[in-house]
Amino acid sequence: MIGGWAHGSISGQSLILIAGGIFLLYKSTQEIYEKVEDIGHDQREVKRKRTSALSKVIMEITMINIVFSFDSILTAIGMTNGLSDDPDGALLLMIIAIVISVIIMLVFAHPVGKFVNKHPSVQVLGLAFLLLIGFMLIAEGAHMADLVIFNQSTGTIPKGYLYFAIFFSMFIEFLNFKLRSKKIKTKKTTDLLEEDEKIN
Repeated sequence: MIGGWAHGSISGQSLILIAGGIFLLYKSTQEIYEKVEDIGHDQREVKRKRTSALSKVIMEITMINIVFSFDSILTAIGMTNGLSDDPDGALLLMIIAIVISVIIMLVFAHPVGKFVNKHPSVQVLGLAFLLLIGFMLIAEGAHMADLVIFNQSTGTIPKGYLYFAIFFSMFIEFLNFKLRSKKIKTKKTTDLLEEDEKIN
């Protein structure tokens, strides 16, 4: 019982999912605010924050890794149940999946990071995705805990909705990206023609 307005049976996994979701909501909201308000670009502020930045980043990455690793391992265990009568076969499948995912992350982390840093609109879009994922984690954690709030049971957000929202947003951003590139090329061509006219 959580006060008179909510009750449920909170487990360790549901608590981790809810805490991870709240953390993602907090961090992504904070980053979006800083991007919109253009905070943190003053040179003195950058120098002052540089000393504590490394330890802060390490702590945040560790916390996110713990949340997602724990959830991923539990999901992998659930997905491999019934695939094989041999428990070693299921364990091997999980290990292969984790190794492949880590290799993919390591290969694409640097180029994706460079692309995202170069395009601020993609940064904001990525932070918006983190907001969506944060809400989804909170909903999943609440559903797992059989949480009832104001006599309304909590349900999960179907992942299909989340994937559709992400891919649709990425498609729109891709169209915007192509449109911006076309405008830049047109402007460069116009500037070159104007320079040629001035010379002649």
